[in-house]
Amino acid sequence: MANVISGLQDVALTESKICRIDGSAGHLIYRGYDIRDLAQNATFEETAYLLWSGDLPTRPQLNALNAQLAAERGIDENAYRLIASYPKTAPPMDALRTCVSLLASADAEMEDNSNEANLRKAIRLTAKFPTILAAVYRHSNDQEPIPPLKDGSSAANFLYMLSGEKPDPFVARTLDAALTLHAEHGMNASTFSARVTCATLSDMYAAVTSALGTLKGPLHGGANAIVRAMLEEIEAPENAERYVKETLAGDRVVPGLAPKRIPGFGHRVYTSYDPRAAVLHEMSETLGKRAGETVWVDISEAVVEACEKEGLNEKGVYPNVDFFSASAYTTMGIDVPLFTPVFALARITGWTAHIIEQHNDNRLIRPKAIYVGEEGRVVQPIEER
Repeated sequence: MANVISGLQDVALTESKICRIDGSAGHLIYRGYDIRDLAQNATFEETAYLLWSGDLPTRPQLNALNAQLAAERGIDENAYRLIASYPKTAPPMDALRTCVSLLASADAEMEDNSNEANLRKAIRLTAKFPTILAAVYRHSNDQEPIPPLKDGSSAANFLYMLSGEKPDPFVARTLDAALTLHAEHGMNASTFSARVTCATLSDMYAAVTSALGTLKGPLHGGANAIVRAMLEEIEAPENAERYVKETLAGDRVVPGLAPKRIPGFGHRVYTSYDPRAAVLHEMSETLGKRAGETVWVDISEAVVEACEKEGLNEKGVYPNVDFFSASAYTTMGIDVPLFTPVFALARITGWTAHIIEQHNDNRLIRPKAIYVGEEGRVVQPIEER
């Protein structure tokens, strides 16, 4: 009888050149580059080019990519009408997922899984995600959508389309770095979904739709919203220790999490400090000081200190990427319903890089389950059951 690996932990699906994670050492590598180096010294657009092509772009290559992204940011009236038809209370992730299906129907290259066509589709999706999400958010607040600018970064455009005002360059650059941190993370749940879907030779849009549905879950992309709810409940740094003690003792149940779990702590891959969390911690501190509002990062730091006192670090449980992204996004002025979709704005680059890699050397992904049910049953006439 074959061994069953619960959750497929540590099971290798394929060989990949895109990302390497060393969970015990706390290293995250994109195509050979350390994540800290990329977040500090490369833009999100440079990182996208790296994930798709394997190398960082030259200046002419980056200029060409930026021009392509700018040209593809717009969405047509059908997309705006679809967004306007959505209930204002609907989760933005649902609207984003539906809009991706609509984009597929309008793309003449939808069924072309060649490397060249997939790269063009990856650029289109990366360009349009911020426009769709900003329009969805404004619709939910009874506001008209704002068309994208013809220049500027993806991060700056997204912030502009949310408010209609050009963002503070420092805030835009900070969001840009946050997108880089979230762009790729190996064979995570949503990337696995994307690869399973495209391995059937389905198209990139179908695979991205699968990934979006997976990312929505509170154990994946939805976790940072739970962190924000925790910070609100704690209210002040001096309340953090009591919150942590009560939660770990099982006296407090956090919605969306298993008992005795602190939101934003622990990761299936990392047994040391998540390197993305370390960078986001620094961003949160700087953003808070610039804004004159440090309460969110102060509460976060108090939670980290309380968890250390309770011995979580000794068990290999540290803050993950969701923990400090909650305080960083809040200080940027990004509302909670946007937390998970902003994750998607970044991860679309990693998803599409994996889809391209899968289609370039494809094999149907077909694991098996070990049957543990009954045997030898015989159908009885319905009158005798």
